[in-house]
Amino acid sequence: MQPETPALEGILTAGQVEATGASIAAMMEPSGAIPWTPGQHTDVWNHVESAMALIVSGHVEAAERAYAWVPTVQREDGSVPMRIVEGRVEDASGETNMSAYLAVGVWHHWLVRRDPAFVRTMWPAVRRGLDWVVSMQLPFGGIAWSQEWHDGRPGDRNQDALLAGSSSIHQSLQAGIALAALMDEPQPDWELAGGRLGHALRVHRDLFQDKSTFAMDWYYPVLGGAVRGRAGEDLIDARWDDFVVPGLGVRCVDTNPWVTAAETSELVLALDALGRREQALRLLADIQHLRDEDGAYWTGWVYEPEGVRWPGERTTYTGAAVVLAVDALSHTTQGADIMRGATFDAGFAEIGLECGCADAHASSGRPGR
Repeated sequence: MQPETPALEGILTAGQVEATGASIAAMMEPSGAIPWTPGQHTDVWNHVESAMALIVSGHVEAAERAYAWVPTVQREDGSVPMRIVEGRVEDASGETNMSAYLAVGVWHHWLVRRDPAFVRTMWPAVRRGLDWVVSMQLPFGGIAWSQEWHDGRPGDRNQDALLAGSSSIHQSLQAGIALAALMDEPQPDWELAGGRLGHALRVHRDLFQDKSTFAMDWYYPVLGGAVRGRAGEDLIDARWDDFVVPGLGVRCVDTNPWVTAAETSELVLALDALGRREQALRLLADIQHLRDEDGAYWTGWVYEPEGVRWPGERTTYTGAAVVLAVDALSHTTQGADIMRGATFDAGFAEIGLECGCADAHASSGRPGR
């Protein structure tokens, strides 16, 4: 049974949310891949986010076609290529965040649809992906962001961890452990890795690659569930004025006069997870100037000096982020709590002394916090 479609009074109706889902489905390729926009590349993270939005907006068949595509591009070791253009691998590098995120999508599907057959079908791909991701953990607890591939074989591993990517992996590990319990296949290595990763995200954010000009590095530790409560509030408050443009949305990069609907919607989800509903509602309303007539969303708006939509494209991941934000704030489907973490049984155990971060600080020449 398909649940009621989300809506928020004064912001989006259920019909408008369904239309946004339809705009995403319309950009799907025959294979089931969901590119950023027709003719551009597909990456598995944004693809899965779009599939989640399709489920929420009532486009179940399209969503399940999208999920069925993921195992077809997953390699034997569990990694997935970074960029695929109309079935052709454009960048073969394995990216950990992309390889992990299927777990979140499958758990979300379970919450909304309660379909055990779907979970059983997808579980092997989830398990392979997270096993590979955990193997990429660095001594201080962060997850190396990528591994090169050449001539069909894995090559060197990047020794840097990205804060936003590792924060998302934290949520993926939580979802994976929830699925493992559902499948009665405990994964203690994932739990250990999640504890080490959560510690790094809370205590040693200075050891991640510095991408602090990007909004994603600001709010993702909250969105991914590692930093919540008072610490999460302080993290959001610290850079609010750097990124939030009243009445327009969230700047993607703090140096540019450019707001984007996807980053704004993700901040909405992070604020909702902290219980800051009024701010979340206001920001979601602010970005509706980027909605097109058919329900698709333009990526962003350059507000100075000319005031134009840029780039001139309507992206699937942008519409998907809006749909998931509406569901979270309206508490409509059983998947509405996916970003709050309320559907996960418990957090990871705090792991500090064993994480190796003291040695990592010493080798990097940077003091620990």
